[in-house]
Amino acid sequence: MAGTRSRRRVEANYWPGFVDALSSLLLVIIFMLSLFMLTQFFLGQEIQGRDTALARLNSQIAELTDLLQLERANSDDLSTQIATLTATLGSAQAENASLNSQLSGIGAGIDGKDEAIAGLQGDLLAAQELSDEANAQVALLNQQLAALRTQIGALEAALEASESRDTESRTQIADLGRRLNLALAQRVQDLSRYRSDFFGRLREILEGRADVRVVGDRFVFQSEVLFDPGQANVQPGGLPDLDALADAILQLEKEIPPDINWVLRIDGHTDSRPISNARFPSNWELSAARAISVAQYLVSKGVSPNRLVAAGFGEFTPLDPGTSDEAYRRNRRIEFKLTEG
Repeated sequence: MAGTRSRRRVEANYWPGFVDALSSLLLVIIFMLSLFMLTQFFLGQEIQGRDTALARLNSQIAELTDLLQLERANSDDLSTQIATLTATLGSAQAENASLNSQLSGIGAGIDGKDEAIAGLQGDLLAAQELSDEANAQVALLNQQLAALRTQIGALEAALEASESRDTESRTQIADLGRRLNLALAQRVQDLSRYRSDFFGRLREILEGRADVRVVGDRFVFQSEVLFDPGQANVQPGGLPDLDALADAILQLEKEIPPDINWVLRIDGHTDSRPISNARFPSNWELSAARAISVAQYLVSKGVSPNRLVAAGFGEFTPLDPGTSDEAYRRNRRIEFKLTEG
């Protein structure tokens, strides 16, 4: 491996840069799609809660409408009963007048007809009692009708209030969706700005290093900078670079507001040549162990563990598909990417 580094030379090979550019474009697209899916998820959750509230309001409106129709039917029945009783009252009053007329005629023209007079008087009293009872029933029905009209008014007011709340809820849902989209867009913009500042600071620190490159939105360290071949412990020669990285991350933690959720992802990659020993049964374990070692060292320098994510990709995401020593060297790397948590 040391011999390989000594034979490093500058070649005009544009293909790796083209592959890096395509990889960067693909990662940006994936990031934007992930952000869009996250936005739709939160918006869907909020809209689902609002739809449940709307369903409850619609159910209440249906119940109030049914009750209003029932009360209106009762009102019609009471009106019919009042008309019937009014007709009965008129008939009783007419009969009362007829009996009074008969009584007057009998009293004036016939003497000694006490029994007939008593019978007529009894009929007259009965008619008067019927008239009084009808009047009482009419008064009672009028009271019930007034109470029913009051209830109908209250139901109509409740129905109007429910429709007003329904309209207001729909307006709030639309406004919430707009505000959520604006907030997410602002978070993405803020994180992009801090990412740019962070990478600018690292470029200044690591300027002139041929084994440290910027690929799209990532910093790429060749594995030889940090690890001996087949090992996952950071070698002493790579500690200064990690110290500089830790200082930059600590400064970043102070600058980014706490409401922006971000992490630094540490990705370990190997070449395609297999490895198999007691500690690392495959390249996957080796790449993951190297990423974890870097994360642990950064934590030891004061970086918050909840701001770091370590991942191993093995040999499955090469930068160079070739099988030359130079291709193998390019594919053995540690990548650092600032992304949303």
